Amino acid sequence: MARKGSSAKLWTRSLIIMMLIIVLGFGLVAGRLFYLQTYMAEELQQKAVDQQLRSTPISAKRGSIYDRNGNVLAQSVSVWKVVLEPANIKDEKSGMIIAKGLAEILDTDEKAIFERTKENHYYAVVKTGVSNDVKDKVVEFKNELSEKYNLGNTIKLIEDYRRYYTNDNFAADVLGFVGADSQGLSGVEYQYDEYLTGKSGRLVVAKSAAEQQMPFEYEQKVEATDGYNLTLTIDEYVQSVMEKYVRETIKEFRVANRGCAIMMNVKTGAIIGFACEGSFNPNDPFEIADKDVAKEIEKLPEKEQNEAIVKAQSKQWRNKGVSDTYIPGSVFKMVTASAVLSEGLNKKDTKFECSGSYVPFEGSKPISCWSSAGHGTQTLEQALCNSCNPAFMQMGFMLGREKFYEYYVAFGLSEKTGIDLPGESDDVFFSKDNGVCGMDLTDLAVGSFGQNFKITPIQMLSACAAIGNGGKLMRPYVVSSISDSAGNVVKTTEPTVRHQAISEEVALKMCKMLENNVISGGGTNGYIAGYRIGGKTGTSQKILDEDGKLSKDYIGSFCGIAPADDPEIALICYFDTPDPEINYYGSAVAGPCFRNILSDVLPYLGIEKKYSDAEMTQLDTTTDAYVGLGVDYAKTIIGERKLKAQVVGSGDVVVAQNPAAYSTIPKDGTVVLYTEDETKIEQITVPDFTNMTLAEVNSLAVENNLNICIKGSRVSDGVSYVKSQDVKAGTKVDPYTVVTVTFNQDNSIM
Repeated sequence: MARKGSSAKLWTRSLIIMMLIIVLGFGLVAGRLFYLQTYMAEELQQKAVDQQLRSTPISAKRGSIYDRNGNVLAQSVSVWKVVLEPANIKDEKSGMIIAKGLAEILDTDEKAIFERTKENHYYAVVKTGVSNDVKDKVVEFKNELSEKYNLGNTIKLIEDYRRYYTNDNFAADVLGFVGADSQGLSGVEYQYDEYLTGKSGRLVVAKSAAEQQMPFEYEQKVEATDGYNLTLTIDEYVQSVMEKYVRETIKEFRVANRGCAIMMNVKTGAIIGFACEGSFNPNDPFEIADKDVAKEIEKLPEKEQNEAIVKAQSKQWRNKGVSDTYIPGSVFKMVTASAVLSEGLNKKDTKFECSGSYVPFEGSKPISCWSSAGHGTQTLEQALCNSCNPAFMQMGFMLGREKFYEYYVAFGLSEKTGIDLPGESDDVFFSKDNGVCGMDLTDLAVGSFGQNFKITPIQMLSACAAIGNGGKLMRPYVVSSISDSAGNVVKTTEPTVRHQAISEEVALKMCKMLENNVISGGGTNGYIAGYRIGGKTGTSQKILDEDGKLSKDYIGSFCGIAPADDPEIALICYFDTPDPEINYYGSAVAGPCFRNILSDVLPYLGIEKKYSDAEMTQLDTTTDAYVGLGVDYAKTIIGERKLKAQVVGSGDVVVAQNPAAYSTIPKDGTVVLYTEDETKIEQITVPDFTNMTLAEVNSLAVENNLNICIKGSRVSDGVSYVKSQDVKAGTKVDPYTVVTVTFNQDNSIM
């Protein structure tokens, strides 16, 4: 009985152990199955797909970029990607044949291609950006491989895209550029990359157990979605004009650290032109654009070249208009003057004294005016036109530090403008730990005339535009709309008022003052007959270090609005470090550039000329066609034009004339009528008019029997001199040929 009981217990124990083993075993299997079906499901599914399918990416076409008139500025053009399918290459001999043929066609390394033929997959990129003519040669080679060696399935051509900019070096700081993977790296290409990029497609092909491509019916293509297109606020013509004159100014004054001009619609904030010269070619952005710098880099030891190249590239890619801060100088005086007017501090009897320097507070050193003789007693408007630093220091102390900073903030200078371009910098104001509002009394003194703090050009332009826009400060922008490939607009930029900087009444007063400054003050180099221009010059001294030590380098600038009676646009031109041996004053360097740009752009923008009575008396006229007319009749017509006639010869009919028909000629000018075919004309040598006053020019022109047309700043105040002439001195010309001379203001005015 005892043995039977022991045997039963043994069986019971064995049964329990077996059941535990079975339960544990099945439990582990079930648990593993549950784990695979849940936690590992996605990974396993992907592995199964990878084993059964082969996927090839299809590039999306990057969206195009247009100017505001629909002109293409950037687009993606079709190119080709040459891809190997090395898994279909079964031996080294085949690989060598393929490598040799492709290397010759693609002008690439044969050995590198051969190494790729040994890889065990179906997608090995050999070369991208292949043009259509090269692609055709690859197709011929592929057909040859198929016919001779049965290797037609070893090379694939995939359509791809290359970014192309229609004009080299055009609007580069706005457009930016893309990298090798078509990803935006700067400008709107970077800022709007998510819109421009599009969505890549895929070509999915089923594979057999032997990893061979299945027939066509097992192929599935997911089409790529093209990127959205951008329409900019930039006008291609305006941009080209601005770039031209900025480039010419940089060359003329040997500007060491680039120059910039930005034009903005004051009512909307739309940027019409944005020219930063000394930039880069977006079609080849990694090339050093400055040839002199490139040559210097080549001279460096090889170890130092890479660092120098990176530094040069970073400099040329930096958008000077939004990323660089600068000391604004006297252009900032329009902000100080606006603040004084807004606070009601300018009474009828308010006057500002200037003896040539000013001691801003007891114990401080005197700060000089640009005019060592001083300006005497002045009104606010006179002080603005004289660009008088002592007067503006007095205005700064009338305001006080808190009010001064309040208007600095009101004009948007304490924060970024929010322009839709990457890399916008903050301002660099006085030390935040230094006195009231981060300013001591010396800071207030020099800050009142725009010295020793830094803002960006786009901030200064926005502040000026606010004056032209009834005091409303607008957010600047460069992209007006975004549309899909079918032309449907998906997003538009609406003009945004940031806030009211000053009242409309004060803004109107400031516009009038800025206009008077261009008519008879320090801004006459911005004067254009028939247009009411308002503006202010600036000449600021650069700072060398954190202690505020001043450099010997300067920045010359000019900022203004047009037309001053109903402003449409604001424009800033500034040049960083012009050669002081030539000139560095804003009036001389930036003023003519400002004038030249507006002279070409305002008529294009449809802004009509409105001549004053004084201008009407000085207007040029045009000649008619007198050849073939009787002499007496021709003289009558000439007299009606308020011109003089000089007859050469004894004939009765005009056979030739000078100036030619429909030429511009000054009122009271002389037209020569020739009446004999064989008339011997004694030519005149054109004198050098440069650096002469109007009186001197007129006297010399009369002496030499020449007609003179005048361009440039007003000359009635006697402080303007000839800067250039369109007919070179020493040229032989017929009597009474028209010579156009351009006057600029005296170079010493700030």
